[in-house]
Amino acid sequence: MGPLAGVRVIELAGIGPGPFCGMMLSDMGAEVIRVERMGGNTRPKDVLARNRRSIALDLKDPRGVELVLKLIEDADAIFEGFRPGVTERLGLGPEVCLGRNKKLVYGRMTGWGQDGPMAQAAGHDINYIALSGALHGIGRVGERPVPPLNLVGDFGGGGMFLAFGLVCAILEARSSGEGQIVDASMVDGSASLMAMFFSMAAGGAYTDQRGTNLLDGGAHFYDTYETRDKKFISLGSIEPQFYAELIEKIDEDPEEFTPQMQSKDWPSYKERLTKLFKMKNQDEWCDIMEGTDVCFAPVLSIFDAPHHPHNKARGTFIDVEGIVQPAPAPRFSRSEMSPIHGPRIPGEDTQEILEENGLSLSEIEELRSDGVIAAEFDDGK
Repeated sequence: MGPLAGVRVIELAGIGPGPFCGMMLSDMGAEVIRVERMGGNTRPKDVLARNRRSIALDLKDPRGVELVLKLIEDADAIFEGFRPGVTERLGLGPEVCLGRNKKLVYGRMTGWGQDGPMAQAAGHDINYIALSGALHGIGRVGERPVPPLNLVGDFGGGGMFLAFGLVCAILEARSSGEGQIVDASMVDGSASLMAMFFSMAAGGAYTDQRGTNLLDGGAHFYDTYETRDKKFISLGSIEPQFYAELIEKIDEDPEEFTPQMQSKDWPSYKERLTKLFKMKNQDEWCDIMEGTDVCFAPVLSIFDAPHHPHNKARGTFIDVEGIVQPAPAPRFSRSEMSPIHGPRIPGEDTQEILEENGLSLSEIEELRSDGVIAAEFDDGK
């Protein structure tokens, strides 16, 4: 049982960062029930939907809304990732839900936040991290900013912060006896992820010229390099002792790469390293530097990463029903994780969940006949 065993969460199913939050909570042992729309598609390969049960309801029907309200009566939390005001229009806003369960934590995740002049505007990860200051610093010198996939806004600043906020508020509710609303904004979350760089800027150690700073690829000792076989390696030799080991491993004269921290010399050092690393294949550089204090690793694709010996030894990736995917993280010394199962067909567990919540078979059949709940699973499974 994971460390969140005994915690019950209702997920109003959405896409991307919302399911990621649900995955994080369920991976840690929480019981997470996904409330999905009628007629949803099967997602046999959707890693983000793993490890929880699914109930499909028509939320345009007041009886479907009432079923959700019944579910939250014994829940610790509910969360949604819609635009501000959507759940209020459905009849599932915070005021209604907290009225049914005063200890309930109500999680809300949006890009811009629940208020502010842009709260109602459409947007995506790239827009949210643009506004927070995070996107501006990612890219090569003299070139435009590069989106870091949608990791920083959607998943880091959004889903992960929502999960953190929910757990914090659940702990507080167990002490106070009162629930509250968690407002997780991707702008706010991605801004928080930039805290160290605000510190560096305040100390004069960071400029707004991307690609020229210590950690943005400006430094020759903190960057990626192409190898002879058209693959890449990564260096992070920041500390002087690690930098010294780097120069030793590449068999170069230390005087030719000194001083390390004088940024005006970084472009020339980088030019030399670029030529040098193209002289060997990736696996040859791994033989020389992997596992040393150079701070080195090969740059692996998502298809290669699961096969690396370190990842295999730690079980960083797992196979769930034929789909290779990241294992639950982080690890715990005492709490044992439950087996991971793949995503359910939307509505697959509808009857089982409703029976657990006190509905009779005749009541369930009436709801099914009226199209309020999923009709595909008449035998319950």
